Amino acid sequence: MADQTTPFLTQEAYDRLGAELADLSTRGREEIAKRIELAREEGDLKENGGYHAAKEEQGKMEARIRTLQHILKEAQVGEAPESKGIVEPGTIVVAIVAGDKEEFLLGSREIADGVDIDVRSESSPLGAAIIGMKPGETTTYKAPNGRDIEVTIKDVKTFTG
Repeated sequence: MADQTTPFLTQEAYDRLGAELADLSTRGREEIAKRIELAREEGDLKENGGYHAAKEEQGKMEARIRTLQHILKEAQVGEAPESKGIVEPGTIVVAIVAGDKEEFLLGSREIADGVDIDVRSESSPLGAAIIGMKPGETTTYKAPNGRDIEVTIKDVKTFTG
């Protein structure tokens, strides 16, 4: 089982992210370098919208590359865990959060690609607060705005993708 800071990925998600990383690191970098070079040839860089747009896109792409590298390096890869009635990364959680019923996958949004379900990170304040809990248990966590939010676990299910 992954700990609170280790992202969980299915093998399919890991392979998909690896392919995205390989594409961005090769073809993506080559294409953006060509666009930057073409924009440079247009002259004055201070007022060159194409150049600035390409440089901004390059920055976003490099950030995505770093994110993917981190996820792939740190991830625990395997099948989604069979629900044992305990909240853990890779399970579907049904909970009452601040009075509202929510159902979500606890884990990386990367493993839910193509599946219509909300995802909460296991390292988020909510995710970290509920790891290891069982149905019927209640806890609170501190939201980013400083408020204490009450959470009651109603059910824990196996994620089938």
